[in-house]
Amino acid sequence: MVGQGVLRECLLDDSIDEVIAIGRGSTGLDHPKLRELLRKDLFDFDLAVDLQAYNACFFCLGVSSAGLNEAEYTRLTFDLTTGWAKVLARINPAMTFIYVSGAGTGGKSMWAQVKGRTENALLELFPNAYMFRIGAVRAMHGEASKTRWTRVLYKVSRPLWPLLQAIAPGTMITTEELGRAMIRVAGRGAPKRVLENRDLRALQS
Repeated sequence: MVGQGVLRECLLDDSIDEVIAIGRGSTGLDHPKLRELLRKDLFDFDLAVDLQAYNACFFCLGVSSAGLNEAEYTRLTFDLTTGWAKVLARINPAMTFIYVSGAGTGGKSMWAQVKGRTENALLELFPNAYMFRIGAVRAMHGEASKTRWTRVLYKVSRPLWPLLQAIAPGTMITTEELGRAMIRVAGRGAPKRVLENRDLRALQS
């Protein structure tokens, strides 16, 4: 869901010349700025294209920890993310690497600890790495999670979103705001390297 929203904003932004989307399946979009690199196995880090000309990576892949043990979640979170990050750091160490993390990262729960280790590894790999600890995300243009229970949760809670945004604006960010924040940070940096929803919204003011 996050990746769909961010991709939309990238394709709309005139400051971006080209986007390459790496994933298991096609985005289904046809756009002159968009290229796709499909991988049946996302742990196949052997690149078939030259990525040296790209100056930013928006890493939006992620899974829920529900139903996974620590080893499984670590493989799909830490191992997958740092695997791609190490490849990109060798190609272009000056690249801006933005990682979609989560609010609560670094806490005591299993997922928060794994996310925290992932963040630390990325911050060590890239001088220009930024962790986006997003909380609630409001889809603005039909973006949908591939996880069924997440889609159900969003559908049930949708009537409450305007109220939540009114009484606690720092807890929610739209897919538009998130995408624009990534583009802004990729181009101009940010005051700190770990950013919450409130920080991301403030970047656009």
